[in-house]
Parts: sequence; C-alpha cells; structure tokens
Amino acid sequence: MTLLIPTDSNNRHECILSSIEENNSWAYVILNDGQIISCDFFDRAEDVIEWIDYVIVLNDKEYIWPFVNDKIKVLISNNEKSIDEIVESFLLNKLNLYTQK
Repeated sequence: MTLLIPTDSNNRHECILSSIEENNSWAYVILNDGQIISCDFFDRAEDVIEWIDYVIVLNDKEYIWPFVNDKIKVLISNNEKSIDEIVESFLLNKLNLYTQK
C-alpha cells in the first residue's frame, strides 16, 4: 500500500501535513503489514514514478483533480499532522474518503 502526503519539509520525523498549494515536499510512504517500509521525499508529486494508492490531503477544499483524474483515491485528514499519525489513522480506517459532491 502506498500513500502520498504533501508535507512542509523533507524531514521524516519533523514534517507535518501541509496544503497542496503550500507544501515543500511530498512524502511517498510504502506500507506493508501495518508498518512503514520506506518514506521517500520528492519535490513534486509528478516526480513519483511508482504506483500511488492514496493521496492524503488537509481538507476537502484542496485542488485534488489531477489525482482524481489519475484514479488515485483521496483521503482527507481529520486532525492528523505527522506521518506517523496519518499512517495510524489510515490503518484504523479513520481518514475520510473524498467523494464528489
């Protein structure tokens, strides 16, 4: 399972979720058996050439259409900020799936 998360920096343990328009990095997280296998950072989402299962966003006001058009599922954070908090909520199904209104 893979997650793409817009973050404010490329420091794995200090970065927090950021809006797509204001982010400085994209964290590409690979999960296996409920654990983070790897976390790599990219300057742009377009730089990720691997498969992306989910994009995590700050709220439902984000510009997510490029991801929706690419058939990537979009999840909305509740109050989670750090990568570890986001992954924990993802594993517990606490993130909201974006649905078109």
